[in-house]
Amino acid sequence: MFLLTERDKKEEGAYAVKDKYGSKVLFMFEEEDDAIRYAQQLEEDHGVAMSTIEIDRDLAIKACEMYNYNYSVITPNDIVIPPAIDDNISED
Repeated sequence: MFLLTERDKKEEGAYAVKDKYGSKVLFMFEEEDDAIRYAQQLEEDHGVAMSTIEIDRDLAIKACEMYNYNYSVITPNDIVIPPAIDDNISED
């Protein structure tokens, strides 16, 4: 499984999107190609250079559940696109 981090800010955590309620949701991609494609869209649309990081699926889900952090597992059958630049993009 793969997640995204800002290329120059890897130590600051993973990329998350704010949902319509303002809650952060961590995107975890099952396929590296999908994570790379999403990262390329972020860079093109928002000028944010992203890196993909491979993570252990079970450990990542367990950590999210333990800390009550919202997450979404993006499967190859899902279509996700970055929010528009004026939408709720997590800046922290």
